[in-house]
Amino acid sequence: MKKDEQFIKQSRLEDQAHYLLKERGVKLESIAEIVYDLQKDYIDDLTLDYCLENIIAVMKKREVQNAVITGIEIDIAAERQQFSPVLNDLLMRDEGLYGIDEVLVLSIVNVYGSIGLTNFGYVDKLKPGIIGELNDSKDEHCNTFIDDIVGALAAAAASRIAHSQPQTDEVNVNTTPKESYEDSHEN
Repeated sequence: MKKDEQFIKQSRLEDQAHYLLKERGVKLESIAEIVYDLQKDYIDDLTLDYCLENIIAVMKKREVQNAVITGIEIDIAAERQQFSPVLNDLLMRDEGLYGIDEVLVLSIVNVYGSIGLTNFGYVDKLKPGIIGELNDSKDEHCNTFIDDIVGALAAAAASRIAHSQPQTDEVNVNTTPKESYEDSHEN
């Protein structure tokens, strides 16, 4: 596959992920508000625009696009009753112990390491903003995956922002790695 064909394929996936979020009523600006709330106490001069830029950057990752598309398509298929009655019931009720929705979005949060996972756990528990709105909307729509997708996007963008900050946790040790190792392994 030529480089330009690969770019077009990547662009189609990204466009599809954005389209599905929009069709399900999710605005990236709503996710940016959650990102802002996650990071405002840690970063001076943080803006919603910067949070939005980081969501867009997260959405450029192929594994993120795949998770977004897969999860939303599963929600849509459940609404159309395209699964067995048992699975359809679990999905339409967003059964608490189902858990596959959280497992799918780990591919989004893991892009930015352990901070992504802890950020996701936090927003999954609190369900701020659009996450809570989606979670509480259990009418004819299935939002089993999309609420977790939105939480994962917010968590990943917040983690991306955190990783982009200047390192402030420098180790203050005046030994070489060899000396440090030898000191810690003396009898």
